[in-house]
Amino acid sequence: MNASIRPPKWADQLLAWFCAPHLLEEIQGDLHERYHKQRQERGKAAADAAYVGCVLSFIRPFTLKRKSPPYIQASFTDMLQNYFIIALRHMKRNKVFSTINIAGLSVGLACCMLIFLYTKDEVSFDRFHEKKDRIFRVSATLPDPEGNVFKTGSTNMIVGPSLQQEIPEMEAYVRMSSDRHVIRVVTKTFNQQTLWVDQNFFSVFSFPLLSGNPDKVLSDIRAVVITEQMALTYFGTSKVVGKTIELEMGETFEPFTVTGVAKNTPQNSSIQFDLLFPYQYIAERFPDKEWLGFYINTFVVLHPQAQYQTVEPKLDQVFMSKATEELKRAQQNGFKGVPHFGLQPLLQIHLDTEYGDIRNGLQYGSNPMYSYILSGIAIFILLIACINFINLTTAHSLKRSKEIGIRKVVGGNRGQLIRQFLNESFVCCFIAFVLALLMVVLVLPFFNELANKRLSFSYLLDGTLAGAYLGLFLLTGLIAGFYPAFVLSGFNPIQSLSKRYTFSGKNYLTKGLVIAQFSLAAFLMIVTIVVYSQFDYLTTKDLGYTDEHLVHVSLGRGDHSNLVNVFKNELANEASVERVASKDFGQNFTIAEVEGKELFFAFSRIDENYLPTLQIPLAKGRNFSKNYPADAENSIVVNETFVKEAGWKDPIGKTVYNVNGNAKNLTVIGVVKDYHFLSLKEKIQPLLFRLGTGDLWIKLKPAQTLKGLQAIEQTYHKLVPYRPFEFAFMDEVNRKNYEAEAKWKQIITVAAMLSIFVSCIGLFGLTILSTERRTREIGIRKVFGASASQIATLLSAHFIKLVLFSFVMAVPAAWYSSRTWLENFAYQIDVSWWMFALAGVLILVIALATVSVQAIKASIINPASSLRSE
Repeated sequence: MNASIRPPKWADQLLAWFCAPHLLEEIQGDLHERYHKQRQERGKAAADAAYVGCVLSFIRPFTLKRKSPPYIQASFTDMLQNYFIIALRHMKRNKVFSTINIAGLSVGLACCMLIFLYTKDEVSFDRFHEKKDRIFRVSATLPDPEGNVFKTGSTNMIVGPSLQQEIPEMEAYVRMSSDRHVIRVVTKTFNQQTLWVDQNFFSVFSFPLLSGNPDKVLSDIRAVVITEQMALTYFGTSKVVGKTIELEMGETFEPFTVTGVAKNTPQNSSIQFDLLFPYQYIAERFPDKEWLGFYINTFVVLHPQAQYQTVEPKLDQVFMSKATEELKRAQQNGFKGVPHFGLQPLLQIHLDTEYGDIRNGLQYGSNPMYSYILSGIAIFILLIACINFINLTTAHSLKRSKEIGIRKVVGGNRGQLIRQFLNESFVCCFIAFVLALLMVVLVLPFFNELANKRLSFSYLLDGTLAGAYLGLFLLTGLIAGFYPAFVLSGFNPIQSLSKRYTFSGKNYLTKGLVIAQFSLAAFLMIVTIVVYSQFDYLTTKDLGYTDEHLVHVSLGRGDHSNLVNVFKNELANEASVERVASKDFGQNFTIAEVEGKELFFAFSRIDENYLPTLQIPLAKGRNFSKNYPADAENSIVVNETFVKEAGWKDPIGKTVYNVNGNAKNLTVIGVVKDYHFLSLKEKIQPLLFRLGTGDLWIKLKPAQTLKGLQAIEQTYHKLVPYRPFEFAFMDEVNRKNYEAEAKWKQIITVAAMLSIFVSCIGLFGLTILSTERRTREIGIRKVFGASASQIATLLSAHFIKLVLFSFVMAVPAAWYSSRTWLENFAYQIDVSWWMFALAGVLILVIALATVSVQAIKASIINPASSLRSE
């Protein structure tokens, strides 16, 4: 620039005094260029005045408070203190946006904390055992009659002793079998789950004893070890060593002496017990030398130097050397294939879904897919909250452009600005983190109910978990604050101070983030509707029989034909009782020969009253009847699926050979219509009935349920005084089949509500910012005659379009996930269009209500006020 047309020199010196050296050249260049244009257009005097005014506008904020050049470096401590104070001031001045950010982040963080608790509990199962890395359960891979194979964790009585005898790497074995027995303590009786184990149980597993010698408590065949809780229940004290417990065995009660008291089993233990009896009692009373029986758990302990991968092949070698003749006999009787034995690590049992029969003292395992789903939901919600933070901070940044410009002018570099904004993010996240901890403590009982857990606040004090929470806090602070810090620190100081800064382009990132968060919310909404519909289908579908007011009363083991007849006579005159029938409880599965081929089917014994009591209709033939005495020995009733599998066109009079090993022909006298005797998760299987008795199945009159139940209990205590009265309403039993689905319905619903809540508060904040940015436009439009509805529509349309696009993006993922989940059910709903339409309408209505509140508020403001504020 020519010296003759330069601006006043003193103004340049003043600017140099207050401006950071590394920005001086850029700022002076821009101001000199503007000065040159104004001098050509307006003359020297006007240009000089404008130049001085511009310089003074730059330096005025600093001359009011500071006397020395402001770019002098402060100490690191002062800088952090300054960052913290500014962060708090910013949050105080922007209460609405700070509240939105903190609320969203606290909800997301609380969800993640709860899932950390859940996952920690899942992976902690059985890790308290000292020998945990050397304990394995003997498993078997078995062929079924159709040629398929399945895995079982069960073996037979002889397996443990044989393996220890033949394989030198095996240090010890423990057999484990559970059962239900009637326990008598003095005059009280209890129906109790019992566990039978070998005497070295406490030397293999690390369950602490309150009293008793771990090596000797189960050495006596008449010993029993009880937990502290059972001791208090039975005797009212934990000092019970030497006391007697009687156990029902057959028709008599056998006495057992308490030799030890164990601490209550930890909730994160696969092995659960209340009473421990010596397995040697079972081995002596019911000896079994067969290998091809799978009804107990066998655990083995390997030597410290042994590798289970090298030991595993030896199991089949032992089996083939010990059971060759037994296997040949089984194959001659229809057993197909050869079983293969293996070793399952103890630490894998809880989360291993390959074994379908986790029982005999082992609580049912957990599908790791649940942890993945819950983790995904928590991450979804936290991600939505972080998106809110990024969107709101970025959108709100235009209000802070002058602050950013001033900081750059006085010497702040981009790194310092990034640290400042990250500090604000961490302060916000810290407040949210503290609130999240409080929320976790408050909602933990509700979460335990949902997840079927017993998690406690003490879990939060775990060092590993605390480290995970700290990592979550740092990661959330970085995710939420990095992008806004990166964008804000890049503002041009000249444009910022002269209020000429705007976001370039179409602001695709903000739109993309809004679409992402509402896509997640819409996905969860659709899945929620599908889960609700499937659960409603499972609990309302016609099962093919009537389970309302139907009571099942357990009579225990044995032949109860005389007892059932006495019950029928006693209850015959009870007005509240409609019918009394008998059937064995549960389902047994067996094979028989039909038309020269083997057929696998469910097998039950029922009396002649069972089908009428449950209102199961006959498709062909007749029911069992006392008018046909031969029915007890020669007749069977089958279901329609059995007929289809057998390939019969006219089943009446057909025969089935060797049902449940009876080695004779039985004649079909009737066919019942298919009904769901198992849950709707499984397809209806072939079913065969024989005449017999079992438990009681009593149909009560609808208006007299309580009276009828009292009459049944009185009769029960009269006829079976030594057994506790146990009953169950079958409609409740059927509903319990879907407890897992009911829990997931609640979990998904809560997740959908939280995701929509967090998304909507973010949308509300964006609407406020958009409205504030367009205040002048709104005022001008109203001056030119725009109505309030037109203004509201103008402000809402942009966000509603984004929400609609979000829904379209969510549909394919929701459809695929829903179809995959429904494949777990043999009987399922169709994923229909109305589910997506309902979810879309709900999302749209919620978003429209969120946006409209602020849009309507802005549309009714007096335009004079709007324009005056500008």
